[in-house]
Amino acid sequence: MNKFDLEERLIWFSVNIIDLTKTMQNSFPGMHLIKQIVRSSTSSALNYGEAQSAESPRDFIHKMGVCLKELRETFINIKIIKYGKLSNELELLEKCYNENNELISIFVKSIETAKKNNKTK
Repeated sequence: MNKFDLEERLIWFSVNIIDLTKTMQNSFPGMHLIKQIVRSSTSSALNYGEAQSAESPRDFIHKMGVCLKELRETFINIKIIKYGKLSNELELLEKCYNENNELISIFVKSIETAKKNNKTK
């Protein structure tokens, strides 16, 4: 996968999360999680753009780590929405859950590879 494919996946993941939030309950917990998950999911895409302009390998690893943190936060939010039954759109919820899980795996591996490559220099 090249960096542009991953960027597109992150953008579409954010769009799917936004669509998911449109299906959520208009309650205090629902509104709180909507704000949280929109911030964390879009942040992962935006920070990935920052990582592409990193000033050094160390800066790249750091920015990729920020993306990973945001993806993990989003993943926990999805679980809370799912377990709390805050959305009835189970197919979209499952799609977001699976994509989030795949993106976390990609970022974990990318960071491991970048750290390994940085040590050899």
